[in-house]
Amino acid sequence: MRVVAAMSGGVDSAVAAARMLDAGHEVVGVHLALSQSAATLRESARGCCTIEDAGDARRVADRLGIPFYVWDMADRFREDVMEDFVAEYAAGRTPNPCLRCNERIKFAALLDKALALGFDAVATGHYAQIVDGPDGRELHRAVDPAKDQSYVLGVLDTDQLARSFFPLGDTTKPHIREEAAERGFSVAKKPDSHDICFIADGDTKGWLTSRLGAAPGEIVDDSGEVVGTHEGAFAYTVGQRRGLGLKVPRDDGAKRYVVDVQPATRRVVVGTAELLGVDLLEADHGRWCGPAPSGEVRVGAQVRAHGEEIPATATADGELVQVRLDRRVRGVAPGQSVVLYDGTRVVGSATIARTGRADAPS
Repeated sequence: MRVVAAMSGGVDSAVAAARMLDAGHEVVGVHLALSQSAATLRESARGCCTIEDAGDARRVADRLGIPFYVWDMADRFREDVMEDFVAEYAAGRTPNPCLRCNERIKFAALLDKALALGFDAVATGHYAQIVDGPDGRELHRAVDPAKDQSYVLGVLDTDQLARSFFPLGDTTKPHIREEAAERGFSVAKKPDSHDICFIADGDTKGWLTSRLGAAPGEIVDDSGEVVGTHEGAFAYTVGQRRGLGLKVPRDDGAKRYVVDVQPATRRVVVGTAELLGVDLLEADHGRWCGPAPSGEVRVGAQVRAHGEEIPATATADGELVQVRLDRRVRGVAPGQSVVLYDGTRVVGSATIARTGRADAPS
């Protein structure tokens, strides 16, 4: 096969490209230029979009003896990931930009361009496994639970899985670093990227404020009493406890958390931890990594990238999904994704629109 190896400049994508070459594929390395500031250096960045990363990727490609190109997708990334991120927070939701990047950039824009140029598939350094099942290729968890990235790949559909390779899914991260060192890759000990790649200093609140502007409002408790003020409801997310700056403590001294964000009224509602627990999820934008579920099915549900899998019952109706968790989970916010599993197999994902409790009065 002719394969595009997406090379971020990190150790994982370097070994993934090498393994595809070892498997006998015709491999071309491609680095995606996603940053609006191409000259950003690693010292001030926390993601994987710096000019140094492109250089690291090129050096690995040279060592492998494969062609290497940089594809500029900064405009597409800005529109489909960054602007979506801003719009979601402005609407009082908590998005996951990594899922959007996988859905709209790496396995849409990148894959579409690769196919248009005559390539057969895309390979990445994600930790997940693809298994041939009775209904076609299936997406499964990686063998390394600490690095498993199947959650952020739950947006892939059947056609995308058919054109994707994840060569690292059967190996733990320490062994990947050992392999990179044995191959002589300079990135063998390079730290992993983390946090949101386009927010260089990790200050999400400051980054959002610079784009949305200050929008002062009230922080109220669950009884409606004003207990503080804020400069923008978009800077808060359900489950948040730190940085609230509340001026009126509870009489009993109990800790308070954000339990609701209301951008229309510019109100942030806080309450005690027990108000955070939910076991009903209504979600939209369902994406299926194979046949869509039919009727009511038992699944495992995961609502965070490295969160716990909770036994649940799910019902799908096109892109609409309802999930009833077997027990309550705290801090689930609209905008997050719920990814459904059948054992290690990823069934699909959906974006949480509303949360609630099964025992709540109708």
